[in-house]
Amino acid sequence: MEIKLRTDWTLEPGHRQIDHRSKILLIGSCFSEHISGQLKFSGFDVFENPHGILFQPLAIERAVSDCLIQTRYKKEDLVFNGEVWTSLNHHGRFNHSDPEVVLDSIHSNIRKGHSFLNSATHLVLTLGTSWVYKHRDRNAYVANCHKNPQEEFEKTLLSPEEILTSLERIVSQVREVNPSIAVLLTVSPVRHIKDGIVENTRSKARLHEAVHQLVARQEDTSYFPAYEIMMDDLRDYRFYKSDLIHPTETAVEYIWNKFARTWIKPSAFPLMKEVQSIHRALEHRPIQVESKEHQTFREKTEKQIQELEEKHPEVKIYRR
Repeated sequence: MEIKLRTDWTLEPGHRQIDHRSKILLIGSCFSEHISGQLKFSGFDVFENPHGILFQPLAIERAVSDCLIQTRYKKEDLVFNGEVWTSLNHHGRFNHSDPEVVLDSIHSNIRKGHSFLNSATHLVLTLGTSWVYKHRDRNAYVANCHKNPQEEFEKTLLSPEEILTSLERIVSQVREVNPSIAVLLTVSPVRHIKDGIVENTRSKARLHEAVHQLVARQEDTSYFPAYEIMMDDLRDYRFYKSDLIHPTETAVEYIWNKFARTWIKPSAFPLMKEVQSIHRALEHRPIQVESKEHQTFREKTEKQIQELEEKHPEVKIYRR
């Protein structure tokens, strides 16, 4: 008798599949950036995390709202921790010793997010946790505490109803300006065990309950089981990095392949392969930059890009 060592199952194709004419905005946890990176590498028009990596639904809602109404942040909205200026609504990648640099970066991303939301075909939301922090003095939930003193914040666990209400507000606001956008939700497989093992399970369960209620209520709203693929299909610590929290590159690649097979039109795969080959060439780092061989290689790559862009103007080539 055959011994089964994995739980595998067939995923149903998405009803609004992606091709190279699609515009995809991804907001949420670091897992959303992994998928975004794969989509970019394959030539899709993608923008991710205008506020940086976010984990909880209220922070994601704030990012969407800021982009839609083009919120203007002021210096008073920032926090100075003695070394850098930070925004409690943003990831640490915006931090800087000069507050004007922080504000310029915030507003640049909001402008791009606004433009992208108005024309996007797909919005992908990746939820990481139900645990949220409220700044006591500001009486506002934050996206990031930025290692400020713990006593400044109150930690609470959102209920499924609160999460659902937040997600419904997101969908409603976005569809007021972009009625035809498809919304795809995922729950991040990254384990938030700093909250506690049991607490992480409670947190993920509440996200799942809210997400599935939203999908049941809202048309053109879907769920991709990234969490289940990691927990039930790849159920093994060898698919985690040494921190036992984040998926390995192999695990991310595996989940990406599942995503591609269900959410990308099969007709797009040949073009994806061609673009991936070009991006690999662009990532090549020669030992001698000025060598004749490398110059010939660069010229050949540039010619391939030119020919591809002329034939397929919908394709995006990302240069570092």
